[in-house]
Amino acid sequence: MLVCYNWHVWKHLLNPNKACSPFLACRTDRFSLGGGPVEIASGVGALAYSMVLGKRQEKMLLNFRPHNVSLITLGTILLWFGWLGFNGGSAFGSNLRAIMACWNSNLTACMSGLTWVLLDFRLAKKWSMVGLCSGLISGLVAATPASGFIPPHASILLGVTSGIVCNYATKIKYMIHIDDTMDVFAEHGVAGMVGLVFNGLFGADYIIGLDGVNNGINGGFLNKNYKQLYIQVAYILACTFYTFAMTTIICYGINAIPGLHLRASEQAELLGMDDDQLGEFAYDYVEVRRDYLAWTPAKEYHNQDSSVAGELPIQAGSISEKRD
Repeated sequence: MLVCYNWHVWKHLLNPNKACSPFLACRTDRFSLGGGPVEIASGVGALAYSMVLGKRQEKMLLNFRPHNVSLITLGTILLWFGWLGFNGGSAFGSNLRAIMACWNSNLTACMSGLTWVLLDFRLAKKWSMVGLCSGLISGLVAATPASGFIPPHASILLGVTSGIVCNYATKIKYMIHIDDTMDVFAEHGVAGMVGLVFNGLFGADYIIGLDGVNNGINGGFLNKNYKQLYIQVAYILACTFYTFAMTTIICYGINAIPGLHLRASEQAELLGMDDDQLGEFAYDYVEVRRDYLAWTPAKEYHNQDSSVAGELPIQAGSISEKRD
């Protein structure tokens, strides 16, 4: 529905003469779809869903950490590869605008990733791979609505801006007491908004016309088309409020249907969704302390022989004595 709104309703509101709007509703130019129906819809939808679902139990968050950093890194790499196909392919041809879109996407992602890592290092004094991946995703999201409209130097600034804004936007979930575990609102919703605002500020006609089709379309402030900025802001607000309202209504509606409750039971949460819903889980040993040598058997097993044949008996305190 939001896609149809983007293509048709907004087009007629802004262009009564059916002229093409370069950033919002031009049907031959689909870069705009990344900012509204994809990024804002997913981010704001996750925000509404999190508010309806409620927070997890506090006792489940005491030892909360990323599940698998290697898979996070691999997933980011695969997303980055596919993202170039979406942003570049939105030019509908192998042309200079497609090349510019891919180049801008890479610039924005790299600068956003570096900015995010530096912000995290400021607090933790560690170079975080999870932070790098979060910054890369935020940069790619911000580049989606803007990569085919702004010049490369603006993409660098967009990367820095999205890295800073989205990093601090992850704190919103604590301020409003929700449990957006994947930071979807910060990394998708907010980043999409930033990218759309940059269209109004740095959109350039000479970038838009690189495809050889959209010639003569004004950009943003760079072309002294100052009204484009408030059009962008109005579009952001329209997508945000529409998505939040509709997602909230849908979630409450589904939750009211017997047998379709969104929230799992307390026992299921403690057991784990994989085991409760699927009867399977990824690892045989779900929770083992990282420092294995610091692990001590339970008291009832102290001074008893190991149940595994051929193993030496484990004496209480023997591990710590060997370490000393």
